[in-house]
Amino acid sequence: MEVIRKKTRSKRQLLLLAAVCFWCLEPGSCFGQSQDSEFTFLLPAGRSECFFQAGIKNGSMEVEYQVIAGAGMDVDFAVISPQGVQLVLESRRSDGVHVVDPTEEGDYEICFDNSFSRFSEKMVFFEIIIDGQVGDVGGDEEWAGLEEPAGNLLEYKLEDIRESMDSLYRRLERSRQMQTVLRAFEARDRNLLEDNLWRVSFWSCASVLVMLCVALTQVQYNLFLFIGLHSPQTV
Repeated sequence: MEVIRKKTRSKRQLLLLAAVCFWCLEPGSCFGQSQDSEFTFLLPAGRSECFFQAGIKNGSMEVEYQVIAGAGMDVDFAVISPQGVQLVLESRRSDGVHVVDPTEEGDYEICFDNSFSRFSEKMVFFEIIIDGQVGDVGGDEEWAGLEEPAGNLLEYKLEDIRESMDSLYRRLERSRQMQTVLRAFEARDRNLLEDNLWRVSFWSCASVLVMLCVALTQVQYNLFLFIGLHSPQTV
């Protein structure tokens, strides 16, 4: 009888672990759908663009932006609350990180302004991270149906499994966000290098042309001197 009980308990543990894995493999069932977002867009010269992000009550919102291409590499930036209050205002900046804490329920307005530039368009990357969002991790009601009906304590507790999976999810999400930011930095540095390469190549070619003109002028001047000194003089 003891052997049968052990086998039954092992089967229940395996079934529970399989149910947990199957539950979390379904899109949005274990952790919910994240409201974090990132976007790269082209801001025309003399224009402004605004984006809206839904906020939750007593949460926090982190906004990070970078200008990755365009002359001057700068824009005006503003964050406006759902009540119309201007929370953040920056002028002629190439990057920035701002945290709104706590947030209120409603739509936040995030604006980028390039109206000061008449000719140069800018490529802008920004990322929004929402903390304390609803559905960020699964609640107790999502896990209640996975408990063992008999109520026996399992070797792998369900609470420990949930905490480990939640911690893993948060770390993976943070790693993904950091990789996105690093890609934006890489794109910005690459654009700067390409722009500097064009300038260096242009001025190098101009310097070579000036040197060739000076060399030809010196040769012609020396020839004129020698020919003028050795030419026969007639009376």
